[in-house]
Amino acid sequence: MKRSEKEAIIAEVAERASRAVALYFADFTGLTVAEETELRREFRKSGVEYTVVKNTLIRKALEQLQGYDHVLDKFVGPTGVAFAYDDPSAPAKVIKKFTERTGKFKLKAAVIEKQLYDGSKLDELASMPGRKEIMASIVGSIQAPASGIVNAINAVMRDLVLVLDAIEKKKAA
Repeated sequence: MKRSEKEAIIAEVAERASRAVALYFADFTGLTVAEETELRREFRKSGVEYTVVKNTLIRKALEQLQGYDHVLDKFVGPTGVAFAYDDPSAPAKVIKKFTERTGKFKLKAAVIEKQLYDGSKLDELASMPGRKEIMASIVGSIQAPASGIVNAINAVMRDLVLVLDAIEKKKAA
């Protein structure tokens, strides 16, 4: 591989890492081509970019960015990198599901918002609520007081109608 090709790969990985909210580093030893293809398909469905890059190139790319110094020692052996741009827990969910099914693809480490998580934290990372779940919970929280106000106004109106109806029946009798 020529120096210019290596520099282009380093620049691309650094650019992806700077845009990502989470990076997941995993050991893909033992995966067949079919399993690797299936894994890439699952990552794509979740909006995650997955690539395999030489450890030295990953290390050089992350050295250009701040906040990744603590992960540089994790690059030993074959390493695949998953870049999450929207949902930081999406790669963890895909990795956990794939690992439970095949017994392969071991998480080395994850960096979420420049915070390092060891590979043993996969279950915790996969159980984090996703972006859509958090948004739904926020909308529900915002909507609850508004619907409470509407119900209170409707209750006052309903009670007023009942009182007026009772007064009308009393006058009629």
